[in-house]
Amino acid sequence: MNRKRWPILLALVGLSVLVGTAGLAGAEPYELSKNDVMDPKLLKSADISLFGVKLGDPESKAVDILVNEKIPGIKAEQEATFILLLDQRKPTGPMAGVRLMDGKVNLIFINNRFAYKVRGIFRSVLNSESPDDIRKLLGKEDSGDENVMGALLNYEKQGFLVNYLGKDVNIEFELSH
Repeated sequence: MNRKRWPILLALVGLSVLVGTAGLAGAEPYELSKNDVMDPKLLKSADISLFGVKLGDPESKAVDILVNEKIPGIKAEQEATFILLLDQRKPTGPMAGVRLMDGKVNLIFINNRFAYKVRGIFRSVLNSESPDDIRKLLGKEDSGDENVMGALLNYEKQGFLVNYLGKDVNIEFELSH
């Protein structure tokens, strides 16, 4: 091989190693409607997005994306501090949405009506038959409460809460306090 090509080859190898390890250093974002993340250890609320809206985003970005841009099959409504997303096929109630406080997105929520849109592990969580099914998927919760009505499973370290009420399953994502 020509001696003049060695520095270029070494630079390319070094760059590819750098790029390959950069993805491991930080968590990858998890777009609820696109990414098939199946490892619950990789999930942190700060990395969750709903149609491109993340926790901490300004209110203007949330309104632009969720209300002003048309998302196929979804009807958006803004009510007080919430932007609610409804399934146009069966608009019986919100299937997902965000809460706006102090000009920023401080909560993202999804429920079992959103199960057909969500990807990865949360599709299975939203279709769970029991709190034990959820624990098998996500692991033991950090704290919670279980009674005859249902269960509240709080994964505080990861910043999300699963509320199981029989056929109704809700997941709320907040930035960790």
